[in-house]
Amino acid sequence: MIGSSVVFRARSWTVLLLGSLTIASPAAFAADCPGHPDALGTSRTLVVDPHEHPRIGTMQYRETLPLRDHEVVLTFDDGPLPKYSNQVLQILAGECIKATFFIIGQQAKANPEGVRKLVAAGHTVGTHSMTHPLTMDRMPIDKAEAEINGGIEWTSAAMTDPSKLAPFFRIPGLMRADGVENYLISRGIQVWSADFPADDWRHVSPDRVYQLAVQRLEAKGKGILLLHDIQPRTVAALPKIIRDLKARGYRIVHVVPATADQPATPTTPVEWLLHPPTETTPIARWPQVPNFVFAQTATLPAPGLADLNAETAHQPRVLPRKTMAQADIASTLPAPGRDLFAIPEGSVEVLLSTTLSRRAATRLAMAAETPHAGKGKAGRIQARRTAASSAPKHAAQAKGTASRPTRLATSLKKRA
Repeated sequence: MIGSSVVFRARSWTVLLLGSLTIASPAAFAADCPGHPDALGTSRTLVVDPHEHPRIGTMQYRETLPLRDHEVVLTFDDGPLPKYSNQVLQILAGECIKATFFIIGQQAKANPEGVRKLVAAGHTVGTHSMTHPLTMDRMPIDKAEAEINGGIEWTSAAMTDPSKLAPFFRIPGLMRADGVENYLISRGIQVWSADFPADDWRHVSPDRVYQLAVQRLEAKGKGILLLHDIQPRTVAALPKIIRDLKARGYRIVHVVPATADQPATPTTPVEWLLHPPTETTPIARWPQVPNFVFAQTATLPAPGLADLNAETAHQPRVLPRKTMAQADIASTLPAPGRDLFAIPEGSVEVLLSTTLSRRAATRLAMAAETPHAGKGKAGRIQARRTAASSAPKHAAQAKGTASRPTRLATSLKKRA
């Protein structure tokens, strides 16, 4: 008991220490942001391998990034557009936050300096097609490939070091298609969706963008937030979103691709689910049955009649021992004949089984066997007198039993 108490206290202190480190983590992140003591900061860097998990984002796919509770990944689409993208960069720099940007090829071609600023600030840069078409779910695959390749070509050309381009791609408008995704995956490019948007591309107010971002994040507890760095409402809402994330205890995660020098962060498959199932959570549907590849296609022969008529000694004992013994004995006895159960109609046994008085039934049977002198009406009168003289003399017996046996005897005499 003493030893278990010591272990329990040691574990309690460990939990308290880890909890204090978790609570103190925002201050630790802010310490890495010189000149900004109240900054949210970036809690950690997550390294992912696109080949292992090619599709992420629960808005469209089963898997998402392996985030812990209250962890957020900020993503921005459609840039760079200097007027607003530069302001977004300043806001993120003031909070020492690292994010992921999905670049449009035309924007990179028109503003290569904006792409270089993103790389210099340490952000992750992926691509978002060449012209941002909203028809990639139905366009010919050759046109889709041209859109993908054009965006990659112009974005990498804008960089001083093209190796800084991450193999991340987000389909414009999230208009996914199997052919597009298969092409991206064949090239080792990870397809990004999102876990929730803030609707900042719609005609809504900055306050509405802030409300949607926080409400949807609170509903899921963690995930990938989809924003756009080319919208003025995003620039106006972003500082308030960041302040609220810090007040609610959220942490920012920076995502980078795995390389030969930087392997993927160790994870388990269940961590790539937004809400992993637990033992107390019922399964909503049966798991999918895999398609097995059988080693042989030949089937076993059907059993013959000789196999079905096997001896009892070789049959499995599925019954109790007593029941098996009874079955063996019953199988050796001959079957009884039908005449064993035949009872002559009108016999004493029948009368005994249908009357209430054994003595009355016996007397009626004897009266029925007595020969009568005449036939017709005189004979019937004589039978009635004989039955009446043989009936019980006690009033109680005569009242309850005399009439019924008399009718039985009379009918028996008629059949005779």
